[in-house]
Amino acid sequence: MFNIGDKVVYPMHGAGVIEAIEEKEILGKKRKYYIMKMPLGEMKVMIPLDNVGDIGLRDIISLEEVEQVMAVLSDDTSKMPKNWNRRYRANLDKIKSGDIYEVAAVVRNLMLRDKEKGLSTGEKKMLNNAKQILVSELVLARGIEEQDAEILINEAVQ
Repeated sequence: MFNIGDKVVYPMHGAGVIEAIEEKEILGKKRKYYIMKMPLGEMKVMIPLDNVGDIGLRDIISLEEVEQVMAVLSDDTSKMPKNWNRRYRANLDKIKSGDIYEVAAVVRNLMLRDKEKGLSTGEKKMLNNAKQILVSELVLARGIEEQDAEILINEAVQ
């Protein structure tokens, strides 16, 4: 159970802060929801309390874990399937996992591939999505601005 003010990560959406816990009636059913504010885009997300375990809501990473994420980003080894479809599905599974290290690996791999060979439209969209998820967590974990998080990522992936 999370509390108001907790910094959490919602897989596939990114990191945010729980602003409230409210009971709402939606489609005739009353449920309790976390109201989470996302730092990027000022979006708010409602997460049903009874679904938290299924969706993988978790605490944001620590400063020590931020350093491990930066190490993943700066690692220049990239093992991805050559087949576009397999690569896309493998990367999507990594993003859906909610594991920050997997998301960082997707960002690194797609950024490196983009430099080497370019990306398809679908992979460019995936890279932008994965990067936003990573940026949102770095913003909250390190207490930095969005553009500073982007610079950190871009400098780490060389």
